[in-house]
Amino acid sequence: MSETFPARLEVDGHPATLEQVQALDLSPRGHFTAMQVRGGATLGLDFHLARLDAASRGLFGTGLDGELVRGYIRRALDGTPDASVRVNVFVPDGAATPSAMVSVRPPAAPPSRPQRLQSVSYQRPLAHLKHSTGFGQNYFAGLASANGFDEALFAGRDGAISEGSITNIAFLDGDALVWPAAPALRGVMMQVLQRELTGAGVPWRQAPVHLADLPGYGGALVTNSHGMAPVASIDDLVLPTGAGLYATAARLLAAAPYDAL
Repeated sequence: MSETFPARLEVDGHPATLEQVQALDLSPRGHFTAMQVRGGATLGLDFHLARLDAASRGLFGTGLDGELVRGYIRRALDGTPDASVRVNVFVPDGAATPSAMVSVRPPAAPPSRPQRLQSVSYQRPLAHLKHSTGFGQNYFAGLASANGFDEALFAGRDGAISEGSITNIAFLDGDALVWPAAPALRGVMMQVLQRELTGAGVPWRQAPVHLADLPGYGGALVTNSHGMAPVASIDDLVLPTGAGLYATAARLLAAAPYDAL
């Protein structure tokens, strides 16, 4: 991957001003998507653009043209082949239409070890949106980290698991993967993996998953924009990490096609 470089910020295809950064900071209804770029391409570009368009329609009543966003990303990358890219969409005070802020930072690698999760009782509001304000998820992510865990795992009062603070989770059930059916963000990496599983004829489904059910599963994995990792434990429950189904999922995700920006 490319060497470290200074972060860049652009708004609507132009270098960001301090006033625009302040406008983003003060915008309570923003949403975003985050991706890893390798060789000027990324996984699941269509999923990213569809997410931005749908969230803009839901929050602002107007869509966001995918090709326009794609052009903003290309301009902000300015030929940088490998990077972490985040697109924040917000409406500045007094503006009639949304603006898109693109940040370009050095690339990030997937987790280097199996992840340890701490369950917490929490449900993200409007979980289908990747909204910019997330006090609850940030609080519980920090709490999990302070307690020596890698990630927080959200479960409702009835123990129904939904998602992690920045991850989706799937459980290994024999020869199939099971994603919790509770309200959660449909992460892009999750969607890419589901697409590849379907193409390879590997079964997967959505179903309710409760904390009390976890001993009956053969393991778990988490995904986010950085990639995929096995789950070593949830609270005090140790999970197996060497299942063949995980290896199959990892192989399929590694072979998934990248989309040029």
